Amino acid sequence: MLTNRASFSPGDDCLNEIIDLIKASKKYLDICVFTISDNRITDELVQAFDRGVNVRIISDNEKMNDEGSDIRYLSEKGLPVKIDMSSYHMHHKFMIVDESMVLTGSYNWTRAAASYNQENIVVIEDNNLAMIFCGIFLDLWETCEKIS
Repeated sequence: MLTNRASFSPGDDCLNEIIDLIKASKKYLDICVFTISDNRITDELVQAFDRGVNVRIISDNEKMNDEGSDIRYLSEKGLPVKIDMSSYHMHHKFMIVDESMVLTGSYNWTRAAASYNQENIVVIEDNNLAMIFCGIFLDLWETCEKIS
């Protein structure tokens, strides 16, 4: 049985959804997000990577340099991280879990999103939709560059 659900911020519902899905992942986490600066999410990503989950992250090249950004730190911890090098923003916010579930929405992976902003996340358990997102992720992965 498929379960689709939505979460909203401010509050910890969106944050908890992200963390729960990271913890539940078994094999793959493909993440395409504008930025990551919430250390609670960063810590869970490192733990998933350390337990053998294949984690790949794509982020925006300009946001990587923001104060508090965890993108370089994740790369230094050994996670495969790439950034787009276009003159425009890579503004996606999605995560594919084990090639079968998609988390997406307006929610930025920041503390401000949990504490103050009006944002949302939708989780969709659908293999066909997950494969569409996988295709977009792989296309971006091929065009983005490793952090130098």
